[in-house]
Amino acid sequence: MTSDVVKGFKDYTGDEAEKRAEVKKIIEGAFAKYGFEPAETPIIEYAQFVRGENKQDEAVSDIFQLQDKGKRELALRYEFTFQLKRLMKNKKLPYKRYQIGPVFRDEPVSSNRLRQFVQCDVDTIGADVKDEAEILALANELLTGIDVEPIILVGNRALLNEILEDNGVKDKDKLQVLREIDKYDKIGEKQLLDNLKKLGAEKVLDNLKKGEKYFSKFNSYKDVIELIKYCKMYGVKVLFSPTVVRGLSYYNGNVFEIKAKGVKGNENISSNSPKRGIIKETLVAGGSYMFDGIQCTGISFGLDRLAVLSPWESAKLRTLVISLEQDKESIKLADKFRSQGQIVSIYYGKPSKALEYANSYGYERVIFIGKEEIKIGKYKIKDMKTGKESSEKF
Repeated sequence: MTSDVVKGFKDYTGDEAEKRAEVKKIIEGAFAKYGFEPAETPIIEYAQFVRGENKQDEAVSDIFQLQDKGKRELALRYEFTFQLKRLMKNKKLPYKRYQIGPVFRDEPVSSNRLRQFVQCDVDTIGADVKDEAEILALANELLTGIDVEPIILVGNRALLNEILEDNGVKDKDKLQVLREIDKYDKIGEKQLLDNLKKLGAEKVLDNLKKGEKYFSKFNSYKDVIELIKYCKMYGVKVLFSPTVVRGLSYYNGNVFEIKAKGVKGNENISSNSPKRGIIKETLVAGGSYMFDGIQCTGISFGLDRLAVLSPWESAKLRTLVISLEQDKESIKLADKFRSQGQIVSIYYGKPSKALEYANSYGYERVIFIGKEEIKIGKYKIKDMKTGKESSEKF
């Protein structure tokens, strides 16, 4: 028997786990601030419900499948959005919900993608362009709040479909052409052009490089302009990037990708042109879609990537109280500090091992409480960074 972590999964402990918990709190606070209410849904669903009507999507093909003792075909959720089909029933619109939790995909593992990862989603059911702008304003505020400078890119699926129609792309090839365009970040222009030639759609790429005059002849472009207008009301800058597609086929309108300045590959992004260069890091993504005849919009943050990018460090002082056979007084002092909001643990044992323990877990200071300290009414404090010692009254 092995206790090794399964490939694509990971344990989080210590500072890393604490940082993730704090970033999660920041995300939850931002979601609640904008009026989204929390929801929780099962990790396991019926496989048919998980697959839905989007069986051709790559993410759906990567679901973890399982079976219970009753031989029912089940699957782990790969995202939260499809579960909204159930949550939205009988809700007064607009229904605004957020959810944070693990999702699972049986896909190749990379340096920044595991098979279990934590998504942080906000969605508005019964939405229009004003709700899209609100969600992008939320995203902008949240990211800048954790010292990440966002680059917000907007595309439009309906506009792309109009462009494919205008370029004579066959109906049977349209979905694959969109999939190829969606790979632009990863494969670059040359490879994309080669792939489009095989589908007889190579001129699409040239047209996507054209400016506003070309795009403005399509009806769906007005939705992009409207979104940019409302984002300006929030003081949020967005860039139109026609090659933003998003992989899930249920998107039907404006779609979003957010990257970060200073993250490798995010250079050379300009308005009204495809993204030049290979841009690898999408931190946040989402878009608008329709469920049961109701227009919706949403966006998803990856906790794992945001926690890595955020420069957050704990500002709380961590204290280790060392009881030298003075347990009652040690507990009393620890309780006093805890009531003040400090982080405190008690160590019962030898001072030498206590100091080793304090170093292992990053305690900034240790407090010794023995007979002598009780007698004189003062406890000894050692600063673990400088090694300096001082004393204070009980």
